Parts: sequence; C-alpha cells; structure tokens
Amino acid sequence: MSSSPSDVRAARTPVVAVTGAASGVGALLTERLAASPEIKQVIALDERRGEVDGVEWHTLDVRDPAIADRLRGDTRPVDVVVHLALDLDLEADPAARTAYNVRGAQTVLTAAAAAGVPRVVVCTSAMVYGALPDNDVPLAEDAELRATAEATGMGDLLEIERLAHRAPRAHPGLNVTVLRPAVLVGGTDTALTRYFESPRLLVVAGSRPCWQFCHVDDLVSALEYAVLGKVDGELAVGCDGWLEQEEVEELTGIRRMELPSSVALGAASRLHRLGITPSPAGDLAYTMHPWVVSGSRLHDAGWRPAWTNEEVLAELLEEVAGRHTVAGRRLGRKDATAAGAAGATVALLGAAAVVRRARKRRGV
Repeated sequence: MSSSPSDVRAARTPVVAVTGAASGVGALLTERLAASPEIKQVIALDERRGEVDGVEWHTLDVRDPAIADRLRGDTRPVDVVVHLALDLDLEADPAARTAYNVRGAQTVLTAAAAAGVPRVVVCTSAMVYGALPDNDVPLAEDAELRATAEATGMGDLLEIERLAHRAPRAHPGLNVTVLRPAVLVGGTDTALTRYFESPRLLVVAGSRPCWQFCHVDDLVSALEYAVLGKVDGELAVGCDGWLEQEEVEELTGIRRMELPSSVALGAASRLHRLGITPSPAGDLAYTMHPWVVSGSRLHDAGWRPAWTNEEVLAELLEEVAGRHTVAGRRLGRKDATAAGAAGATVALLGAAAVVRRARKRRGV
C-alpha cells in the first residue's frame, strides 16, 4: 500500500521538542525551527516560558520523568528531541550543576525511548577531545575522547557523552546524534571567553595554543541539520581552520604575559582551591594545547560555517568590552582601573596578595 502525499509530507516535516528552549542556544534554535517550513511543530520545554511565539510551551524540569508524556504528544508523537538544557555556569555549585546536567540528560534519553521518539540530538563540546600537546591539528571526529574531569563541567560533558553512546544499545531503535562545538561565542560566558577579558593574554612558556571558535548562529544551523536528519553520529562544529596565538594577539591588540608552566598551573590551582576564582586549573590546558576539530562530517553533508575565526573573535571582543578579568575572576570597576593602568604584573601581585590574605584567615 503506497503512502499518501500527506503521509509523506508528515514524515518530512518532523515534530521537534527542544529542552532548554527559553534561553541561550535553546531559544535561538526554537525560534529558527518555528520559522522553518521543514518543521511541522515545535514543542518547547523549560522551567519557565520563553518568548518565542508559534510553539507549544510546557514548563517542567527536564529531570522530571513526566517529560515522556510531553513527548508522546496529544495528536502526534515527537519525532526528534534536541536536548539543550545544560548548565555550565562558572559560578554554579559544582555538585548541583552535575546533578542537573547528568540527571537531565539521563531522563531525557530514557523518556525519549519510552515515548517512541526515534532520534535525540545532544550538544556537548569539542573540549571532550581534551587539550593535549600531541593532539593532531585538526582532530578527526572519531578521535579518542581524552579529556579529564579537571575543567569546568568537563565531568558532566564526558558523562553525557557516555550516556549518549550507551543509549542506542540500551534502547534499540533510538538514534543519538552528538554535536561538539569549538569555543562557543555569542552571549556565552565561559573560562575561554573570559580569557579575552584579561589585561594580558596569559601564555604558558613552551605551549602551542591554537584557537578555533564557533558562533552560536553556526551551532544553531548545525543543530537544524541534525534535526532534519541530514547528519548523524558524532559531529564537530566550528569555523574553518584556526588561529595561532601570535595571530590572536595581533588581531586583539592585547599583549601576552608569558609564565613558566609550574607557576601558571600552581597559581591557578591555589586560587581555585581557595575559592577566589571560579575556574579550576584544568581550564588552563585549553589555552595551552591544541584541540582544533575538522568538522568534516558536517562539511560532507553540505554544511558550511557562516562565520570565520577572525569574525567570531571580533564579535567576542565587542561582547567583553568593558569587562575585566584576572585569573578567571571578574574585577570591579576600581580593581579593573588599577589592573589596566599597572598591567599584568600588578594584577598578578594583587592575586597573590588575595591568596595570602585568604591563607591568613584560614590559618594556612
């Protein structure tokens, strides 16, 4: 029995559910999908109602198993779930952040399988490949994930990767696509975007940093590719090519401050251990060693980034203008003025003084 034109069209125009739809990448994707003639309906899921019109909103915590009922739908079940409810806030409590991220991903994958959803799309980061001195430049998408849980939220991302890998085996018929963006720029606040808020760009002596960015607009368009089934598997997303550290310094006009590895890593570890900075020492590796990705699978499917590394870096500089950060810690106006006037040496001395005061209070 042949399919009717309406049946064929329904298969081509999926019903898509987006978690984390009220803000960030989730809101941008929800808006894009709602305007697409290739999408039948968008189900928006978040703890609060967002501002995108023309979609069906449901307010709930993604850790609530009741999400399965939302995915079954009233008239037609969801065809694709895009899971973007992810908390990587630098200031968040690590234990609470992990409980939300890991349990949320686990619940969404299980609920999708229970509701008969054939495809789930999740988003982690190219950071899961790890930043190591012997990394290929660029890394193939099937390269081993060699990151450790020492950077902000990295343990969560690695566990989400493991859940995504296991889900199709635990739930036959479920396809899981994973997108891994490079340094994400566009309304984001991470240890790597804060790097460009510093009065000097910290360079660890003997390191070989390579910078590759991903604008949120490009990530959203890549997610749409995944939603429409144009790509699957593990996919890296980023601008074509990369920038060497010297190119970054020339483009930004920010001079470097070079430190021995032992000094830089030791200071970063102590500052974080004392609760002075939000970034653990593990974040520093991503400014030291290459973790550039090829993005060949998206390219083979016909996708191309709309932004270049140079353009995204310029956008990032505009976003962070007026913000001042030393060792990952945002400074107030008075501190920032002093740091800007006296340069990185004073900033480091100031950080050292904070460490000494903290030790004295704690009796260390």
